[in-house]
Amino acid sequence: MTDATPTRNQTLTKIVLWAIAVAYIVGTLTTRILSIPISLVTLLFPFALIHGAKRYGRNGIVVFVVFTFIISNILESLSILTGVPFGHYYYTDSLGPKLALVPLFIALSYVAFGYVAWVISTVVVGEVRRRATIFTTIAVPLIASFMMVAWDLSLDPIASTINHAWIWTQGGGYFGVPISNFLGWSFTVYIFFQLFALYLQQRGSDDLTRGLPITHYLQIILVYMVTGVGFVIDHLVSINMQVTDTVGHVWQTRDIYETSAISAIYTMLFVSILALVILFRDQLVQKKGPALANLQDSKD
Repeated sequence: MTDATPTRNQTLTKIVLWAIAVAYIVGTLTTRILSIPISLVTLLFPFALIHGAKRYGRNGIVVFVVFTFIISNILESLSILTGVPFGHYYYTDSLGPKLALVPLFIALSYVAFGYVAWVISTVVVGEVRRRATIFTTIAVPLIASFMMVAWDLSLDPIASTINHAWIWTQGGGYFGVPISNFLGWSFTVYIFFQLFALYLQQRGSDDLTRGLPITHYLQIILVYMVTGVGFVIDHLVSINMQVTDTVGHVWQTRDIYETSAISAIYTMLFVSILALVILFRDQLVQKKGPALANLQDSKD
């Protein structure tokens, strides 16, 4: 019974992770097709906790959550008060209760989607483990920050200019969103990604390798990909209307949805396809490795 317990726990963990991933995927596609204004990103918060605990241990994922919560909330609150680093904006009440000046929904979203971006970056660049090289320790957070901002590139004009979840008080050239928003995002997420990378380099596992089951990475990639597909669906089912931002600039909603779809196709979907290619390529290399070794032994 003692030997069987770990196996049962692993099986249960796999079932729970796939259940959440499938619920997010099906829910995202359904709500977008039916034009139901519901975000399921926070559904990924428990997914990130479970997936992260399996990957980095309980202490590891707790460190990730703490870094993400503290850094994102401090810099978002600072920007709401001063305009640095994101620009001048404020959150409306549509996102629910706030932690200081920032909705709890936003904090959970940083953790959930930040974790997704982090894992995909390790697929593309390589794993960050104890005594990892400086190159990997810096490159993974950097690439992850771009993957995270790619999501906001499609999201922000819809959420702010159309849905008014937050308001840019001085407007901006990207459908009412200023360039400072995306620079602020890059800065903020890079900081907590880099802190987490340094933690792993000093105290992470020595044996974290791409040897984890392919489904471990496939779940993450599919979540990221379907999020991008959601923006394409938004464009396909959208109805054109006029919206006016805070500074009085009038925008066409059809233009916003179409631009978000184009952005998602050539950022999020591209990254997803790239990650899948790298993942399956590495799987083939791992399978061929033992076969080649056995062939060499037989010749000897």
